[in-house]
Amino acid sequence: MVEEQALIESILIEKDNLDLIFDFVSDGIFTHDQQMLITSFNTAAEKITGFNRAEAIGKRCPDIFAGPLCGTHCILHQAAKASRWIKDQELQIMDKNGRPRTIILNTAILHDKEKKPWGVVAIFRDMTELVSLKRQLKERFQFHKLIGKNHQMQEVYNLIEDIADSDATVLIQGESGTGKELVAQAIHYQGPRTNKPFVRVNCSTLAESLLESELFGHVRGAFTGAIRDKIGRFELAQGGTAFLDEIGDISPAIQVKLLRVLQEKEIERVGDTKSIKVDVRVIAATNHDLKRLMREGKFREDLFYRLYVIPIHLPPLRERREDIPLLVEHFIRQFKGQTGKKIESISEEALKLLLDYSWPGNVRELENVIEHAFVKCRVPLILPEHLPQEILGAKIVFGARKRPRLTEEQLHQALQETRGNKARAARELGIGRTTLWRKLKKG
Repeated sequence: MVEEQALIESILIEKDNLDLIFDFVSDGIFTHDQQMLITSFNTAAEKITGFNRAEAIGKRCPDIFAGPLCGTHCILHQAAKASRWIKDQELQIMDKNGRPRTIILNTAILHDKEKKPWGVVAIFRDMTELVSLKRQLKERFQFHKLIGKNHQMQEVYNLIEDIADSDATVLIQGESGTGKELVAQAIHYQGPRTNKPFVRVNCSTLAESLLESELFGHVRGAFTGAIRDKIGRFELAQGGTAFLDEIGDISPAIQVKLLRVLQEKEIERVGDTKSIKVDVRVIAATNHDLKRLMREGKFREDLFYRLYVIPIHLPPLRERREDIPLLVEHFIRQFKGQTGKKIESISEEALKLLLDYSWPGNVRELENVIEHAFVKCRVPLILPEHLPQEILGAKIVFGARKRPRLTEEQLHQALQETRGNKARAARELGIGRTTLWRKLKKG
């Protein structure tokens, strides 16, 4: 009798300990039998679902959980019928107040003493805040079609948000392939002109006479071949945005006409004397050093300062190395959707080759490299052998080129041109603000 009493006490103590552990863990845990009746429900499950233990125990699982966890296609019921476990499955449930919660679910089949299936134990972790944070980070790293977590790109995103509602002229500067047109589109579609036209003109691809007609239009008989009136790009962009790409390549004559558009908000078609008012925001872009062209007399100073109201500098890809994995992931998703190929990711060896490359063609070149890999790749993982030869045989390691040493005169000239704005001066010089501060302190 004494031994039986001691055994009972021992069992009760063990049960109390198990209950303590059951309620101490941060993961929600509940069990249900073959009839889907909930038989246990821990404290974490109460917190995640909003239902207390008294409300849950004895109720059928579908009465407590809404969503794919329970209902017509209840995965717990299906797993129990098939006597299989569920491992790390992400799904959504609704809490007591009707709010969606994202959980990671694991289950196991419970057996009775005769080894027959008795029910299910479900262990679930609340991932709602983590999923929300990941989404916010992704949104922050991807602004419209721009992608990057580099601090310089984050500054660009912030600037786009600041200037989108303005009509001020914007000058986007950066090497070829850095995404200047994407920035222009982001400004347009973020602002009040979003439902009006976004009209792009590549100023470097047309001869002067053709570019003039393309920008401003012409009337019938203005020149040989002008058999009818033509509306120019500025008129087509009425109420919207005109994006003038490669602005550094326009001739002095076109510069004069463009200056009039910016000053007077009006144009004249080629061969006409009538002025036409235009309501257009102008965003220009160049991969040239316009200040150097201005000093050399190849670009008008008055036009430069009309364009240089809001300058945006886009860093080359070699200065934003940490963005390469994000961009690779983006392009893999893009080409996977276009081609239907089951390519999921890139190997560490192949990614290291991309990280070590100097990227003279910037993001556009990276996009082409991933497209090349999709043509060659026949497995779920992009490997080094799927990359172009110039990547495999590259001699210049990413970031290995030394930046030319900046003189004290160049530092002070940059500060003077930016009216003492150190952040802008650093961008103009292609260095970080900390580096600029350190160089000024040494000087």
